[in-house]
Amino acid sequence: MEKKIYAHFDSEGIYVYQAFKPEIVAAALEKGTFSKGFNMERMTWIKPSFAWMLYRSGYASKHRQEAILKIKIRHEGFIEILRDAVPTTYDSNLFHSKELWSDTLKKSSVRYQWDPDRDLFLRKIERRAIQLGIRGQMVKNYVNDWILELEEVTHLAHEIKNSLSSKKLPVVPEETVYQIHDEKIRKQMQIEE
Repeated sequence: MEKKIYAHFDSEGIYVYQAFKPEIVAAALEKGTFSKGFNMERMTWIKPSFAWMLYRSGYASKHRQEAILKIKIRHEGFIEILRDAVPTTYDSNLFHSKELWSDTLKKSSVRYQWDPDRDLFLRKIERRAIQLGIRGQMVKNYVNDWILELEEVTHLAHEIKNSLSSKKLPVVPEETVYQIHDEKIRKQMQIEE
């Protein structure tokens, strides 16, 4: 399956998605970044694929995932996240030993995994979606420096779910290939050209 980062982006930044309890989303929208209820000490996962976020949250219906934020972050921040990313599973093409991979993963502030991407009907499609788990200083940078704007898209998730039977889906932002020009990042994340 194809391994490329598909996302909605513009000249300023790239959009990622996260699902939370509604109170966390409300507090973030009020402040313009994460605040009350958001734990800076825990790993937090960001997803560029909206359909994968819909799948993961059950169209914003799962416990503690009842609200979805669309978050625009600076390109520089996103690239910095990718630069520090380590796979969640051992790969002998990337690491000489499981011990080296395990040590690297423990020290890293970012981990990634490729999951089967989905369409808006939550059916698997022939490509992978990237998930990025960030922690430590990377979370602080994300919250304090890289977030450009926040938008709640819970209503859109519900609208999509409610329109599945009619197959007249609402318009969602197009996700296209997000080009990674850094060869080192492409290699360590197994991103296809």
